[in-house]
Amino acid sequence: MRRVPRSRTGEHVDVLIVGAGLSGIGAAHQLQSALPGRTYTILEARDTLGGTWDLFRYPGVRSDSDMHTLGYRFRPWADAKVIADGPSILRYVRDTAAEAGIDRHIRFRHRVRRASWSTEDGLWTVEAEHDGEPVRLTANFLYVCAGYYRYDAGHAPRFPGSERYRGTLVHPQHWPDELDHTGKKVVVIGSGATAVTLVPAMAERAAHVTMLQRSPTYILALPSEDRLANRLRRLLGPRLAYPIVRWKNVAVATLLYQLSRRRPRLVRGLIRRATIAQLPPGYDVDTHFRPSYQPWDQRLCLVPDGDLFRAIRQGHASVVTDHVEEFTETGLRLRSGAELDADIVVSATGLSLLAFGGIELEVDGHTVALPETMAYKGMMLSGVPNFVFTIGYTNASWTLKADLVSEYVVRLLRHLDRHGYDSCVPVNDDPAVTERPLLDFDAGYVLRAIDQFPRAGSRRPWRLGMSYAHDLLALRYGRIDDGNLRFARTPDVVPSRQG
Repeated sequence: MRRVPRSRTGEHVDVLIVGAGLSGIGAAHQLQSALPGRTYTILEARDTLGGTWDLFRYPGVRSDSDMHTLGYRFRPWADAKVIADGPSILRYVRDTAAEAGIDRHIRFRHRVRRASWSTEDGLWTVEAEHDGEPVRLTANFLYVCAGYYRYDAGHAPRFPGSERYRGTLVHPQHWPDELDHTGKKVVVIGSGATAVTLVPAMAERAAHVTMLQRSPTYILALPSEDRLANRLRRLLGPRLAYPIVRWKNVAVATLLYQLSRRRPRLVRGLIRRATIAQLPPGYDVDTHFRPSYQPWDQRLCLVPDGDLFRAIRQGHASVVTDHVEEFTETGLRLRSGAELDADIVVSATGLSLLAFGGIELEVDGHTVALPETMAYKGMMLSGVPNFVFTIGYTNASWTLKADLVSEYVVRLLRHLDRHGYDSCVPVNDDPAVTERPLLDFDAGYVLRAIDQFPRAGSRRPWRLGMSYAHDLLALRYGRIDDGNLRFARTPDVVPSRQG
C-alpha cells in the first residue's frame, strides 16, 4: 500500500526522476507501464529531452555501442545501422517519450540543487531552480538518471599559449552551430571515442584532419550494419528478431571482454593484425595504434566500416603521436619540435565527471558525503533511504544496465507495497567488505574525479558488476529482501490509493 504524510503540503509525487535522457525516459516508461497508478515527474535541467544525444552536436556524433543493446529492451531498434548517428538516437528517445506520453511529465529548465530525506515523514524534499526561481517538491522515492558527467563543461586542460592562437579552438561538448570546416586544416587533440568519430566526419570536407594523440587507443572496425539482424527482422519481424539479436550482441561483447581480461596478449595481437589490414602498407602501426595498456583497461573504440582507417588510406586524415608543447599563432608546436598548422583545433580531451548532477543530498539534517557511502548493487547508497541512481556499464551498452535498474525499482516498489513498508535503505554491516573505487576503469576522465564518487565494495552486492548476465539474474530475479536492505514503516501516515 502506498502512503502519504498527513502533514504534507505543496506538490507531491510518488517518484521523482531527475534527468530526461536515455535513462530517465526509460525509467519513466517502465514505471508507468508496470505501476500505472504511481504519480511521477521528471525534472530536466536543460530545455529539451534527450540528454547526451541532444547535447553533443559535433560532426559525426554517433553511438559507441551497437544499437540493439543501446536501445531499450521494450522498444526494438528498427533502423538498419547498428552504429547510429546522434540525430537518429535522439529521435528514437523522443519518439519513445512522445508515444508513451512521458513528455507530458517532464519539467524543463528545472535544475535540482538539493534533496533532503526526512525519516519522520518518510519523504524527500527536493529543491530545484527554474529560470532563477526556487521550486520545491516532495516525493516518496528519488530516482536520479542524470548520468555521471558535467553537462555544462567538458574537461579542458590549459594549453600554454592558447590565448595567442588566431584560429578557432573548440571543445566538442560546445560545438558552435555556425562553425564551417570546409577546406580548413583541422587538428583534433585526443584519441578516444569522440576523436575517432570527429576525424573521419570532418575529413569529408576539410582540407586535412590530423588526430594528435599523446598515446594510442585500441580501435576496432566493425560493419555499420548487422546483416543477421536485418535478415531476422525481415523473416520474423522487429519484435521477435530484436531479443535474439540483442542477446547475440551481448554474448559477443561479453566474450570479447572476458577474452581481453584473461588472454590480453591474444586480443592485442588480433586487434593489431586487424589494424594493419586496414592501413596502407608500411604504416607505422606500433607508434600510432599500439596502446601501452591492456585491452579493456579503457573502453575499446569502434569505427563503423573502418571510416577512420579509410580516411587515413585516402590521405584525408593522419595521426601524430606527440605532446602539445604550446599553441602558436597559426597552430601547435609539439614536444618533438614539430609544428602543426591549423585553422581549427578541436580539444577532444574528455569529460568532467559529476556525481548525480551535482545534487547535494541530506538525510535527517546531515549532509551525505558521497565518498563515505557505498553503492549497493551499483544503484543505491548505503545510509540513504528510497534513493536510486543509474550508472551504466563501461564495457557494454549503458542502456543494458539502465533497463535492469528500472526493472528493479518496479520490483522494489511492489515489495514495499506488498509488505506495507514506506522506506528501504541499504546497510553495510559486514566488516569483511573493503572499499574499492566505484568505477574500476583506467580512463583519464574517471581517474580525475573518482574520489568524489561513492565507493564500491570488495564483494557483492556492494561491488559494481560489469556483467550483464549476472546483473540480470540479480536485479530481475534475485531476492529483494536479501539481508542488506532495511525496511521501515512511517507511523504518521494515512493510506492512499493503491499503486
